[in-house]
Amino acid sequence: MNEPTDGCHASDTCVTCSDEAVPVTVIRLLYRDMAVVDVGGQSEEVSVALVETAIGDRILVHAKEAIAVLPKEDGDGRP
Repeated sequence: MNEPTDGCHASDTCVTCSDEAVPVTVIRLLYRDMAVVDVGGQSEEVSVALVETAIGDRILVHAKEAIAVLPKEDGDGRP
């Protein structure tokens, strides 16, 4: 397992249960800390109560809960 570098979910694996979080893109913010995200061409509703996010952000989702906002990438695909 990768060691987190800046927070408990800095890697793509949940430190509590060892399941992998899924990187998704926020496409719409909803009422009551919910958001619609793009999951490989399909949309899904998830909670964003634990993170501050905006439309277009890439977030890590585990068990329908956003657990981290991924760094923005520059032009060559690197954070």
